[in-house]
Amino acid sequence: MQVIGDLFNALFLAPIINLLVLILRILQAINIPGALGFAIIILTVIIRVIIWPFMATQLKSAKKMADLKPHLDELKKKHGKDKQSFVKAQMDLYKEHGVNPAGGCLPSIIQIPIILALYQVILSLFDKSGLEKINHFLYTNSWHINTPPDPQFFGVSLADKPSDFAKIGVLILLIPIITAVLQFIQSKMMVTSPPKIKKTDTLKEKEEKIETEDTMAAVQSQMMYMMPIMIGYFAFSFPVGIAIYWNTFTVLGIIQQHKISGWGGMENLIKNLKFKI
Repeated sequence: MQVIGDLFNALFLAPIINLLVLILRILQAINIPGALGFAIIILTVIIRVIIWPFMATQLKSAKKMADLKPHLDELKKKHGKDKQSFVKAQMDLYKEHGVNPAGGCLPSIIQIPIILALYQVILSLFDKSGLEKINHFLYTNSWHINTPPDPQFFGVSLADKPSDFAKIGVLILLIPIITAVLQFIQSKMMVTSPPKIKKTDTLKEKEEKIETEDTMAAVQSQMMYMMPIMIGYFAFSFPVGIAIYWNTFTVLGIIQQHKISGWGGMENLIKNLKFKI
């Protein structure tokens, strides 16, 4: 476990700490107000750009898998209960269309340590023992941070927690609400269409598709509603600086997802909004 921890610190935590402090120093040197907030945003953008190709691979793989769903339904219909023949035909279909079923796994695995390291760094900025940790990983002593950086960002302290709204003011509750809304938009965009029931389908096939639709609806409902609620709660409980990082990351994710696969599950809602406007 010690080896894994050292590897994580060397490959992810230390580079991210040094990059954040470097950005912060530059912004402070040119007297940018709210330097810490902008440093977090710039760092998040840099991180997202670095993992952009990996995320693109994941999103493209998911889109291809969704596009092949009708073909898979046909293969199931053709091969019936012969699972061995179906699996072979399925792999041939994937090969023909250049789809790797595990293509979406690697990008997710790669981004986890990056996100975890970024989260730890931001959280450490608002804690005295955290500053000691940050200084420990800096490549040069001249960058050492002796006092916590100014947390003010557009009139809000990045160190404040929305859960303390009774002391701070109710307006700070807008932050977890915005966080939850952005997460909902991204989750909604990822929703795939249920299998279509055709007139030529047998009674059994219709029942299977209805069952699949119910299962998909249950899973997607959890993803669309539970995930935003959970992330919104985290934004409510943690310092505002964490929400700044997460919201920047989510907005960039929405942009990337739209470029690759459009509005997805948000398409109907967008059309309705345009129609009303």
